[in-house]
Amino acid sequence: MIELPIISADANKKPRKPDWLRVKLPVGQAYANVRKLVDEYKLHTICESGNCPNMGECWGAGTATFMILGNVCTRSCSFCAVATGRPNEYDTDEPRRVAEAVKLMGVKHAVITSVNRDELKDRGAEIWYQTVKAVKELSPNTTIETLIPDVKGNWDALERMISAGQEVVSHNMETVAPLYRKVRPQARYERSLEQIQRTKDYGKRTKTGIMLGLGETKEDVYKAMDDLVAHGLDVLTLGQYLQPTKMHLEVAEFIHPDLFAHYKEVGLAKGLPYVESGPLVRSSYHAEKHV
Repeated sequence: MIELPIISADANKKPRKPDWLRVKLPVGQAYANVRKLVDEYKLHTICESGNCPNMGECWGAGTATFMILGNVCTRSCSFCAVATGRPNEYDTDEPRRVAEAVKLMGVKHAVITSVNRDELKDRGAEIWYQTVKAVKELSPNTTIETLIPDVKGNWDALERMISAGQEVVSHNMETVAPLYRKVRPQARYERSLEQIQRTKDYGKRTKTGIMLGLGETKEDVYKAMDDLVAHGLDVLTLGQYLQPTKMHLEVAEFIHPDLFAHYKEVGLAKGLPYVESGPLVRSSYHAEKHV
C-alpha cells in the first residue's frame, strides 16, 4: 500500500495551508472583461458563489462557469458556500442573457451549473433545457458541459435537462459513501450513481467530481472509483476540499500532490477513461479537455 504525506488538521490549532494551495490574485484585462460581462448581464457564477480558488486563472483566460436558476439553494450541504434558503421565482429571461454572454465571450467551451431547486416540480429542468438551446442557437460551434444537480429520482426531469444538445453532463458525487450523511445530508450516494448511469444510458459523456481531505480513507476513494466505473463514468475530477467559512466542515487533512497523482494512476488502471486529479482541481477546471 502506497504511503504518501498528508498534512493533518489539528483540532486545537487552525492548519496552515501548504504552499501548493497558494493561488495568484485575479488581474488582467481578460479578467476585467469577464467581470464586466457578469455584472452587465446580471449573471451568477459558481466561481464567485462557490469561492473557487481558480477564479483568477479561469477568468483571466476568458472563461467562467455560469450558475442558473438563481444563487440560493434549497439544499444545506455542509461543504458548500452557496447561500441556502427559499429561492425567488426563477427568471425566464435568464437563458437569453447567458447565451448572449457566452457569445460575447467567444468561448469554445461553456460550462453551466445551477443551484438545487427541490421546490420546483421539474427541478428547474425547463430552464436548463432553454438555456442550453439558447446557447447553441447563438453559438453553434460552442461545446457545452452542464453540471446538473441531484433530481431526487425525478428521471423525467433528468431527461429534459440533458436532452438539449450539451456534449458533457456532469453530476458531482462530492464525497465517498461513508461521508455522505455528514457532507450531503439531503442526498443519497446510490441515487447519484443511478443518475450518472441513466445519463450514460441516454448517450451522454458523463462526469463527476469528488473532494478529498474530508476524512476519507484511500480504500474509500478506491471503492468510489469502482462504483463509478460500474455506472458508466467517463471523467472523474479529484480536488482538495477547502473550508469556505467557519460555519462549514473543517478540513480534516491536506492531501499531498503526490497522492493526487497516485489516485489518477489508480483511476485510469481501474478503467476510468479520464481522471483530472490535483489539489486545486475543481469539477469545471480545464473542462474544455473533457469533451
